[in-house]
This record gives sequence, C-alpha cells and structure tokens, in this order.
Amino acid sequence: MATFDPKVALIIGAGAGLSASLARLFARSGMQVALAARRIDKLKALANETGAHVFQCDVADSTSIVRLFEQVEHQLQAPDVLVYNPSARAKGRLTDLDPEDVKKVIAITAFGGFLAAQQAAKRMLAKGAGAILFTGASASVKGYPQSAPFAMGKFALRGLAQSMARELAPQGIHVAHFVIDGAIRSSSLSAGGEEDDSMLDPEAIAATYLHVLQQPRSAWTWEVELRPWTERF
Repeated sequence: MATFDPKVALIIGAGAGLSASLARLFARSGMQVALAARRIDKLKALANETGAHVFQCDVADSTSIVRLFEQVEHQLQAPDVLVYNPSARAKGRLTDLDPEDVKKVIAITAFGGFLAAQQAAKRMLAKGAGAILFTGASASVKGYPQSAPFAMGKFALRGLAQSMARELAPQGIHVAHFVIDGAIRSSSLSAGGEEDDSMLDPEAIAATYLHVLQQPRSAWTWEVELRPWTERF
C-alpha cells in the first residue's frame, strides 16, 4: 500500500495557537512549511523557529490566492498539504448586523476556503495525491444566538469539505474537516489551575491533524470532532 509522504505543507491563516503548533509539528516531521497570513510581521519568530517560508495573502481575494500558490510553487513546490484556518466574526442581534460585515465574515471563513482548496486541488490532482484540511468549530454544526455570520461561514466551510471529500477521495486527495469544539489554549487565552482542562491544547490538536494525514487510504476520516472532556456536547 502506497504511503502518503508529504514534502510541503501550506498553512493559511497562520499565527499563534493551533497554526503555530501545526507548523512546528510538520517541520519536525520532515515537511517544509509555508505560512500565509494577511499580516506577516507576526510570523517572523515562528518562521525562524521552524525554517518556514512566509507569504502575504488576502484569503477573500481570488487574485491574492492565485499569487500565493504560484509563489509557494516557485519557492518550494506545489503543496502536498493545505491547512485552511482563517475565520472571522460579526456578533450581534440579527436585526442589527451590518450586511457588509456579514459579507466579510463569509468571504474569509468560507469563500476563501473554496479559493484556496480550488488552487490546491488543481495541483494535487496532477500528482494524484494530497491532503486538504479545514479547521471548523462548534459553530460548524450548531448555530448560536447573536452569532449568525460565524455559523453561516462555518456551516458553508463544512459543506464544502464534505462535498470535496466525496468528489476528490477517489482521485487520491484526502479532505478532512475538524470540528474544534471549545476554546484553544494560548498565551493570551488560558485557564488556570484546575480549569486547564477546560481548553484544548493546540499541541494535542496538531497531533490529531498529523494522524489524519498518516491514515491509510483504506480507512480515511473525513471529519473529526475535538473537545476537552469538560465541554458539553
């Protein structure tokens, strides 16, 4: 059975927390890492630590996404793994929401995922192998009050992932969606003492992403739910 041996991983929406943990783990696993974000100044330390290449990108802009993939391909090679992390929020009562804010949330959270996945899939299909991983949230499967835009974006991203998984799996592309049900621990967002378990450890989440990448094709996962044991379903 052929083993998936990715050489280049592109993480879009890179920053602290989960994406940083993914970058470190992928680099330790022998992959070259490409980090993409709208603001790249925040990625300098992580890039120095992991040897990652850094790229500027506006995920809601199709031209910017195309340019990103061309730059990654030129400097490294076409990515074998794509991780799509970006999301945005616009909280408030339905009747008070600004339509332009809602449009922006959906563009970043879902439409950008489509744009990035389309570029990745074109290149992966040519090689007959690859993996596209989407980071979701509890809002991917249940909408909360005064959070309609976020739910709309995350529901759309999950639908995209499910459709892609069914279309691309027979062609060697592993598509997976991760429902992150709970807050992720970080230096700016952490619980103390006995409450530590109320937040997800980004290192543990990253380990699950890598495990999915390493799954044999005969037993691929298309969706994983991750939550701390204290989180209610």
